[in-house]
Amino acid sequence: MTPDARNEVLGGLGSPDEDPRAVDPVAAPAEDTEDSGLRPRTLAEFVGQGQLTEHLQIVLEAARRREQAVDHLLFAGPPGLGKTSLAGIVAAEMGVGLRITSGPVLVRAGDLAALLTDLQEGDVLFIDEIHRLHRAVEEVLYPAMEDGKLDILIGKGPTARSIRLDLPRFTLVGATTRTGLVAGPLRDRFGFVGRLDLYGPDELQAIVMRSAGILGVPIDDEGARRIAERSRGTPRIANRLLRRVRDFVEVRAEGAITSAAASAGLDVFGIDALGLDKVDRAILDVLCRRFAGRPVGLTTLAQCIGEEPDTLEDAYEPYLLQQGLLLRTARGRVPGPLAWSHLGLDPVEATLL
Repeated sequence: MTPDARNEVLGGLGSPDEDPRAVDPVAAPAEDTEDSGLRPRTLAEFVGQGQLTEHLQIVLEAARRREQAVDHLLFAGPPGLGKTSLAGIVAAEMGVGLRITSGPVLVRAGDLAALLTDLQEGDVLFIDEIHRLHRAVEEVLYPAMEDGKLDILIGKGPTARSIRLDLPRFTLVGATTRTGLVAGPLRDRFGFVGRLDLYGPDELQAIVMRSAGILGVPIDDEGARRIAERSRGTPRIANRLLRRVRDFVEVRAEGAITSAAASAGLDVFGIDALGLDKVDRAILDVLCRRFAGRPVGLTTLAQCIGEEPDTLEDAYEPYLLQQGLLLRTARGRVPGPLAWSHLGLDPVEATLL
């Protein structure tokens, strides 16, 4: 498509008073250079998710042998497990370009059209939080994924006309933390759906050792183990804790991360042996001490903590539920057996508080 033709097409999308290109659909918060440098660049460097990476390796190798673009891929799982890293790996392994955006950023059909018409043959388009795509944008995506076509309407009223543009072969990589919110027609158009699971301590220890090597931080196996044990099964959290422990040992220790130094540093930053932070412990404290183990509604619990209900439900409850520290009942939230012991309380005595 010539630049003039592309401008005419994009200019016909949206209202006449507004240029769709005024909003950069690829614009995203700038990542810290150091943090992005910790991302693995190839499948060989990617730690964990063994079954998923094996399947992905087969898909990529088959596409290379056929000299075709990779099938559209959907990665699902909790935040911080490596979905964005896998999108970058797909592009690197195939030797193609990578464009990154997110579902909430693509407000109008013109935003997506601007991205799609700018792709080169075989490029990877990564859409984070794809379950938050607007319906109008999603409708434009369907023929682009299935037929490599872009259906757009130019103009308004009696002068409006519909045209169909050919798109280069591309690979859409979607990431979602809530698979159930991805529309069925959209989910069915992905050729491969991979689920990322929480990491084990051994895998997180390997990630911490690798990241420490990149950052140039002296660390031993036990120091990496202490960080891994408090990382809630999430590489992003492991790398964040590593940087905080690095700060601690540079200021208050000898500069090397040992088991004792890692534990001391994490204690200073309020991360306990189970990986719980101040808000996690406040939730358990409210359930065990203030309400003595009686069921508590989400709104009431949020008001006691001083957080929004959605924040508690999405950011804090999943890990507490997985660890058996919190239970959901028909009447509300109650503390699990481990919550009492973690706070040093006896359930029988605590009911009298």
